[in-house]
Amino acid sequence: MRELPSLNALRVFEEVARHSSFSRAALALNVTQGAVSRQIKQLEDYLGVALFVRTPQGLWLTPAGSALVPGLSDAFDRMQQALREVRVPNLRQRLRILAPPTYATRWLSPRLKGFHKRYPDIALNVRNDAGPESPSEIDCRIRFGKAPAQGWHSRLLLLERHLAVAAPELFEAGRPPVLAAHPLLHILHEGRHLLVWENWLEATGRSDIDPSQGLEFSTLDQVIHTALAGGGLAVIDRRMIEYELATGQLLPISPVEVEGPYGYWLDVPNGSHGLSKVELFCQWLESQSGE
Repeated sequence: MRELPSLNALRVFEEVARHSSFSRAALALNVTQGAVSRQIKQLEDYLGVALFVRTPQGLWLTPAGSALVPGLSDAFDRMQQALREVRVPNLRQRLRILAPPTYATRWLSPRLKGFHKRYPDIALNVRNDAGPESPSEIDCRIRFGKAPAQGWHSRLLLLERHLAVAAPELFEAGRPPVLAAHPLLHILHEGRHLLVWENWLEATGRSDIDPSQGLEFSTLDQVIHTALAGGGLAVIDRRMIEYELATGQLLPISPVEVEGPYGYWLDVPNGSHGLSKVELFCQWLESQSGE
């Protein structure tokens, strides 16, 4: 085991030697001048020799201090280079992300310009197919569901906020369409349609509509496009149809919104947990999801 003084004391010494001033070193290190003095005193006590001498002309290195500077500066340079060789390639490696198709297209993709501008050294590979699911083949995944994933570092990004919508052509004289007069559009998930219509009808107190009737689709995009064409009524997370709501291409049937129980989860496998590129993406994604 190496016997070394405080690394912080060595760093402070190098800064004081560079500036020939306790006050300027303190400013550069964003600490008080007293803290600098204490670190230098600690190092001098360890070495058993004075490192600086004060004169009317200013602060000067002693012979021992002058002898210490070159080797210490070289050591810090080599440490910095060793850290850079690990850190920079890690930041520049491709970050492999698995995301649901509609989430990736409608919510994530429009925001990636901001991520690239902030972290230009991180190249993203966004996939939306069903595989790979092996944790060794992806760095993180965004998953639609109701609970954390077992065996992953899993955190909830956002809960869906569902509202019922329809194309403007289905509204008559400004009145919302009659639910029983149009097919309900359903999204299939793991072989069964999501219970979004059931949850929305319960929230509105409607028991006269059969929530199982209508059309089923394998992706949310198919549901959205069918609704845009006037082919039925849909209950959709408002984040996935921000543009259509803003432009009036889809209109709410009712002001009622239902939060959850479905949402989007961010899962990181053990092998990627703690990597700087993954942590930066996770922090950025969580900040966007909170908006």
